[in-house]
Amino acid sequence: MAVDTAEKTVAASLDALREDAAGCTRCDLYRNATQTVFGEGGSNARVVFVGEQPGDKEDIEGRPFVGPAGRLFDAILEEAGIDRKKTYVTNAVKHFKFEPRGKRRIHSKPNAGEIRACRWWLDQELTQIQPDVAVALGATAARALIGKAVPVMKLRGTVAESLEGVPVFITVHPSSLLRIPDEMDRHRARELFAADMRRVKKMMRG
Repeated sequence: MAVDTAEKTVAASLDALREDAAGCTRCDLYRNATQTVFGEGGSNARVVFVGEQPGDKEDIEGRPFVGPAGRLFDAILEEAGIDRKKTYVTNAVKHFKFEPRGKRRIHSKPNAGEIRACRWWLDQELTQIQPDVAVALGATAARALIGKAVPVMKLRGTVAESLEGVPVFITVHPSSLLRIPDEMDRHRARELFAADMRRVKKMMRG
């Protein structure tokens, strides 16, 4: 019963954070984004996956990792044997940053100030959940978690430490796999990412 009570408390705290984040004005990105896209997942998550920011589809739906990269990510997690009920997915930056080009909205990389302004929310998520491991999906997530810019490709597969003391596994963002034009290279990259996820699974104690 004590575990159930603890999980309910964390879930309630995350719900309260989500409500507060809906009105976030910590940086100017809220002015053009449709809405805040907060984290989503189990309150008893053993792993927190951190991406860069919501994409166009996430911005519209208000949920993280629901676009093409998110679908690929879900498939690879399943292959790696990671139970989605034991995961929490979020982004370093909670608003979609983009440049309009005609009717399209083209992704624009968050800057250091925007990452820093949004770090408060990520800190609260990690503090509430207390996962066994946080996974930095790409350079922006790694910078947010570790507190400084790091060479992701050089450090891929290694473990650093977040500002809260949580182990941080460094890897690429699944969206990078979709941008590889050659089918064989894309397949190889997918296998490497799946291997990373199997290593993450071993770090999950629960």
